Amino acid sequence: MKVIDMHCDTISKLYEWKEEGKICSILKNDCHIDLKRMKKGDYYLQNFALFTELKKQEHPFEYCMELLDLFYTELEAYPDLIGIVTSYQDIDKNQNKGRMSAMLTIEEGGVCQGKLAFLRNFYRLGVRMMTLTWNHKNELAYPNRIWVENEEAFFEPDTEHGLTETGILFVEEMERLGMIIDLSHLSDAGIYDVFQYTQKPLVASHSNARSIASNPRNLTDDMIRKLADRGGVTGINYCADFLYNWKRGESSISRVEDMVKHMKHLKKVGGIHCIGLGSDFDGIGGNLEMRSPEDLPLLEKFMKKEGFSGREIEAVFFGNVLRVYKEILQ
Repeated sequence: MKVIDMHCDTISKLYEWKEEGKICSILKNDCHIDLKRMKKGDYYLQNFALFTELKKQEHPFEYCMELLDLFYTELEAYPDLIGIVTSYQDIDKNQNKGRMSAMLTIEEGGVCQGKLAFLRNFYRLGVRMMTLTWNHKNELAYPNRIWVENEEAFFEPDTEHGLTETGILFVEEMERLGMIIDLSHLSDAGIYDVFQYTQKPLVASHSNARSIASNPRNLTDDMIRKLADRGGVTGINYCADFLYNWKRGESSISRVEDMVKHMKHLKKVGGIHCIGLGSDFDGIGGNLEMRSPEDLPLLEKFMKKEGFSGREIEAVFFGNVLRVYKEILQ
């Protein structure tokens, strides 16, 4: 079964390891994702995020540019296996050549430092999707509230603080350019602001259903309906934190059966066409039943067991996301 995965943090992980002096490559490594395992998993396309944590980087724009350089350096070394895409036609060309596709994304709109020129230049350099925030407020928008007490993280929806005036200009410019707006990590108020100021399909690249797991990184039923009505897609996140409600002290395990619970709910609320995959590989830890791209047949098998048709599984594994890319990517 072909696979499109809307989110992984593998480039950031490789950068971190290289900075530590470790020898590692996108071809084969000890991360969740490498090209050899993607090939075994029959991957159609993988989105590679440039993840930047604002509070850890004194110069976030420059840091993101270093990640971007690593992305090109690693991926361009294996043109027989994978091709970098900036348009829908590139995806078709790679498929016809028997190559996988790689799409460049950014996780943390704050790397643009509120400058539309930086956004446009990232687009010129190949970025085709971006989250407006990660877990920190920036010039564009607010995330939902997160704080830590006694080493335990707490989360709360923010229904008051959404897009800033600059953030509104950014989403309008992203639509004009043909850059996909990613709702993951955005506050509740921010998500509704994006719906208000845009018209094209949106994605939540790695977010699940809040009715099943209450973490506010997940989408409410109303958000799911609005996303589906817009023709958008949310990518099932494999992280246990977003799959079910577990208590501190319990061992968290990411299971395919919990992923399918979210899929069933998403299908009931928004229809099969709003569901995709957004693994968050190399951005998540814990005990994973699916530990790499070659484990995706486990999910396919369980979906069949739970009554999903072959056509529905194809839609979730690649068809729905491909439809959005075809509509937005110029």
